[in-house]
Amino acid sequence: MKKNSKSKIARVYAIALYEAAADKGRVDKVWKDIGKLEVLLEKEPELKAYLASPLWSEKDKKDVLKKTAEALALDEDTKNCLQLVVQNNRVSYLPDILDGFARVYYMKNNIAEVEVETVRDLSAAQDKCLRGILQKLFAKNIVVKYNINPAILGGLRVKCGSKMYDDCLATKLNYLENVMKGK
Repeated sequence: MKKNSKSKIARVYAIALYEAAADKGRVDKVWKDIGKLEVLLEKEPELKAYLASPLWSEKDKKDVLKKTAEALALDEDTKNCLQLVVQNNRVSYLPDILDGFARVYYMKNNIAEVEVETVRDLSAAQDKCLRGILQKLFAKNIVVKYNINPAILGGLRVKCGSKMYDDCLATKLNYLENVMKGK
């Protein structure tokens, strides 16, 4: 199946989950559940592999998800979505569904997701200053995801949607090298 159709299917589930939660006024509860599930799947990749494996029955997968949902104290809408995902044999889409829900949540709540590459972790003061600047720049509340990348040598590379601000030393040195070569 094409990646594009997979993301479309995941988006349909994500939107349906958001709308179901919104109808009941439980979007914030489901949002917290999404965070718990993302952390769990990141920490336990074997769970993700188990759920995506065709070797295990739908009943076994439902039981595992039911126990997981109880252990994480997930909201009823989140539990129902998980059961539907297993029933429709879409468990391998779960990370994409969670990501899709986050995108819908951000859009509905006027939040911009910003990726920032740095050479090292920023201090608390630097982080606060950068967040303030980014919030003004994008005129939205922001969520910052930091990536440590020693290859940029210094400065920052900021991405938000299709916009990118590249003020890293590696890019500047590369530009100077091309100018000196006459390119």
